Amino acid sequence: MRLYSGTSQQFVEDNFQNQIAEKLKLAFFENFRFNPSPNEVGSWRNSLRAMSQVIEHSKFLDQGVLLEYQLPLSSRRLDCILCGEDNRTVDNAVIVELKQWEKCKDSTGDREVSTWVGGANRDVLHPSAQVGQYKHYLQDAHTAFYEGNSPVVLNGCSYLHNYNYYKEDILFSPKFNEIVGECPVFTADDVMRLSAYLKERVGGGNGQRVLGRLEQSKYRPSRKLMDHVGQMIRGNSEYVLLDEQLVVYDRIVSLTKQSFHDKQKAVVIVEGGPGTGKSVIAINLMADLSLAGYNAQYATGSKAFTETLRKKTGSRAAVQFKYFNSYAGAEDNAIDVLIADESHRIRKTSYNRFTPRLERKEAPQIEELVSAAKVAVFFIDDKQIVRPDEIGSVQYIRDYAEKRGCKVLQYKLEAQFRCSGSDGFVNWVNNTLGIEKTANVLWQGNENFDFRIMDSPEELETAIRSKAQEGNTGRLMAGFCWKWSDPNEDGTLRDDVVIGDYQRPWNAKPDAKHLAPGIPKSTLWASDPNGIDQIGCIYTAQGFEFDYAGVIFGEDLSYDFGSQSWEGHLANSADKTVKRSVEGFVDLVKNTYRVLLSRGMKGCYVYFVNKDTENFVRSRIEATN
Repeated sequence: MRLYSGTSQQFVEDNFQNQIAEKLKLAFFENFRFNPSPNEVGSWRNSLRAMSQVIEHSKFLDQGVLLEYQLPLSSRRLDCILCGEDNRTVDNAVIVELKQWEKCKDSTGDREVSTWVGGANRDVLHPSAQVGQYKHYLQDAHTAFYEGNSPVVLNGCSYLHNYNYYKEDILFSPKFNEIVGECPVFTADDVMRLSAYLKERVGGGNGQRVLGRLEQSKYRPSRKLMDHVGQMIRGNSEYVLLDEQLVVYDRIVSLTKQSFHDKQKAVVIVEGGPGTGKSVIAINLMADLSLAGYNAQYATGSKAFTETLRKKTGSRAAVQFKYFNSYAGAEDNAIDVLIADESHRIRKTSYNRFTPRLERKEAPQIEELVSAAKVAVFFIDDKQIVRPDEIGSVQYIRDYAEKRGCKVLQYKLEAQFRCSGSDGFVNWVNNTLGIEKTANVLWQGNENFDFRIMDSPEELETAIRSKAQEGNTGRLMAGFCWKWSDPNEDGTLRDDVVIGDYQRPWNAKPDAKHLAPGIPKSTLWASDPNGIDQIGCIYTAQGFEFDYAGVIFGEDLSYDFGSQSWEGHLANSADKTVKRSVEGFVDLVKNTYRVLLSRGMKGCYVYFVNKDTENFVRSRIEATN
């Protein structure tokens, strides 16, 4: 999708007649059914006038121009693409990212700078890093840039038309040499250099023909990208399938092969509790289907989980790891296999309370996910729903798939691969919290799983750190019973979790900027070694597993011996979203603690703030420690 397509001569004329912003505004409304913001219209007017002047000065008459070109399966739109032949009659395209910046400062990030955007100074990608990602995305995902004997050569640059270069400018810091070398930055002082750069690549004209190649090309990730994704995952020796996991894996691979000869969509539902290997199957499917040449994508509803996968597989493979709300504009059957992990986090729609009202689309999120893929695989645990706006369940997915006329297959994983193979521990947790009646009423211990109740939070932390020093992975987590503050001005975190003399910070907020050195972003808390210095909450811990889980069981949920039941305490919760669900509060908090308690593979240590709750849990243990 693009908002404007034409010749360079027409583009210059539209700017001269002050029509370019109006044309884009009308095209925007036709595509999205609401008007763009005044700020966006003003940005078009200013930046495209500056771009028009460069094109006019370069005497470009026969180049192709695409404006506001939307990347497939993404909400990102490219400002401008110029098309044409170079002096050797080779087809070229140049992405030009337009910025209205006037100055910027350094940032602690490897690829970020700090500048004034959206009414505040924020860390943003260096323009060369941003346009470089766009370039690699198109090279990997659009057939015009990789198919045939003479694919279109793609280039990228940025033009900061209000920005005046100064000595020791951070934009040109040595740490950015590599990315600036690949995708150069041109400031207001570099008009002649920008003109020469463009002439070298598209100065030969015939741009309408090249532009036609781009508009007629299809979205399909290249085989090189699929191989890369598969190899990056396969390099992880930890992902090994066992027993029933392999059975489910084989059935899904077989179904994927059949789908190429079957017009009927297929939906696979894989149900399983904590540690049954859902994510292990999902990761293996992603790797092997990619290596087999299928366009497989991995989606979750968890920012922390998705960003960790992206970091593990690298920036190039990251485009195949998405969120559930990434498919709002996807074409039907755009991808071969959609692997939807943590499907209990599916929401009613893909918009949230921050989405402008006019931009909200009413289509159910499940509809977007099923429509986007020939085969949609949903990995799910109904008892991991921890927010009132999460509606994913086995029955919900099945009902929709059957209504849509999909072929539906359903599997249930029983074997426990976490908690050292102890099915009994998870069953005991479910029974003790009153989530599900099981045969494991009493915890009788297990020589392969270390469960302990600690007398203080200090003792809990000492035990987890001791295990980490022995080479294990371990994290401290807590119920959401303390406020979550913004960082201090120096980037350090505030000690929000306070229990007597014990004080520790939550992990960083998702939108935290300028964190002090050594403090991981919230999305990387579970994988960064320094995450052990902060307390994790349900939103950063869900989806991950550690050798040892340390859990602070707060006072948002307690056991009342008088009523012999679990009681929720809204006043002791700091989770504003969950507190809005008054009737469902107790069940959501129970699920939260079930998730936290089941994160450990070798052991789980717990400190109970409420002593009645501790005494009740101890009463469900045959031999206390």
